[in-house]
Amino acid sequence: MLINFTQGKIIANNREIMIKLSGEARITLQAQVDEITLIGGANVITAVGSGISWSLCLDGSEQLQSVAQETGVAIEYR
Repeated sequence: MLINFTQGKIIANNREIMIKLSGEARITLQAQVDEITLIGGANVITAVGSGISWSLCLDGSEQLQSVAQETGVAIEYR
């Protein structure tokens, strides 16, 4: 599934997530779904594990919900 947001694109499936950020640097963030956490309210995706550590704030809860549905990862509310 492809999800567009203001900073780039999210490509997600039940195995992994890839985020391609817009701009000259062409940064790509990638993680397996076992390494991500979806934080509701703040609309943040975090990835920690196996040498990776990053976080990304999305535009809204609809995008976070789409990522949750596609990856099968539950949204946590803290």
